[in-house]
Amino acid sequence: MTQQGGIRPSAMWLVFFVIVVDLTGFGIVIPILPFISPALGGDEIDVALVIAVYSLCAGLAGPFWGGLSDRIGRKWVLMICLFGGALSYAFLGSSSALWMVYAARAFGGLMAGSLPVASALMADLSTPERRAKAMGLVGTAFGIGLILGPLLGGLLAGDGESFSTAGWFACALSMASVLLAAVLLSNDKPIKSAAPSGGKTPLSMLGFVRENKAYWLIAQYVFHTSAVSAAIYLSPLWLAAFLDWGPKEVGLLFGGVGLAMILIQGALMDWLTSRFGLLTVLGAGAAVFAISLLATSVVTGAWGRAAVIFMAFAGATCCLPVLNVISSSVVSAQERGRMMGITALAGSFGRVAGPLVSGAVLAVSGYQLAWLMVALPVLVVLWWSQTSARRYSTANQSNTEQVAGS
Repeated sequence: MTQQGGIRPSAMWLVFFVIVVDLTGFGIVIPILPFISPALGGDEIDVALVIAVYSLCAGLAGPFWGGLSDRIGRKWVLMICLFGGALSYAFLGSSSALWMVYAARAFGGLMAGSLPVASALMADLSTPERRAKAMGLVGTAFGIGLILGPLLGGLLAGDGESFSTAGWFACALSMASVLLAAVLLSNDKPIKSAAPSGGKTPLSMLGFVRENKAYWLIAQYVFHTSAVSAAIYLSPLWLAAFLDWGPKEVGLLFGGVGLAMILIQGALMDWLTSRFGLLTVLGAGAAVFAISLLATSVVTGAWGRAAVIFMAFAGATCCLPVLNVISSSVVSAQERGRMMGITALAGSFGRVAGPLVSGAVLAVSGYQLAWLMVALPVLVVLWWSQTSARRYSTANQSNTEQVAGS
């Protein structure tokens, strides 16, 4: 494995710990966002736009942070993004007008480079054959944040009349993650200059994707994240409409989803990919995801409806780590941050488009067609995993040979 600036493989767990603290801070604001906008004079459209503006800004900034980490090192960019996130939470906690909420979330999105940079750092720290486990650790951090963050946010928000405590607590957690990164992570340096050799002009984003023949690979992030974000949007509405579930019941179900993410991505992903192969795991996850979404039109009762939602997200959680392994393997180490930034941009487009499209279909045609529309991009991921994605089946082997020869 290529090591940078003395970073040891055991540092993966330090990166994991930093991500957990940061994502717990992010998760704290999830329960309060649907209420903070109306409390300041907004409506349901403002809630959707506040969520969308964060995703859009995060996607636009992702390639910049990823590319910058290739040039100056992962640690410093990670710390800058974490500090910027802390400022955004402080701004959110002190918001007294709706425009301040928009501004806080927009700034938070612009500073949301910690995930693509951390993903690139995880890939740097892992051997090619252990990269699925490294990416699974990032997913596990998400699962822990999904459980702890909203739980803390709900408790801190109390009766829903005060949101400053949750915002400032999230700020404190992000500042703690900055300190953890500063103290625990070794200084890393780029393996070599990220600029092309021979004085060539750096490629544009589209040129970079075209050179690496990654158009369809990047597209899978759009399809996958649009389906996941749409399912997150539809699930509480669907369960409330048919089962009269409230935030408590929905929260418990998503807590179970978080536990599944921890189990699958943290404990099983490495074994699954080693035993069955990356593309088999991707295809199986997409198949379970799609079948569960399609089953929403036939299941009845609380247990049945809860089960298909749980299985849908359990299947979905198998897909992203595999996509990240492939993306980190098809480029050189010094271009890895840029690639992960581009995947973050693609994912943000999906997070914006998914709820908007599914919400429009729901308003016109109801839940059955809305769930079908969510399943369609997952079927594209399934089709891709069984066809043109086969060219990536040797990505890890090639990367292993490249590292061994370096």
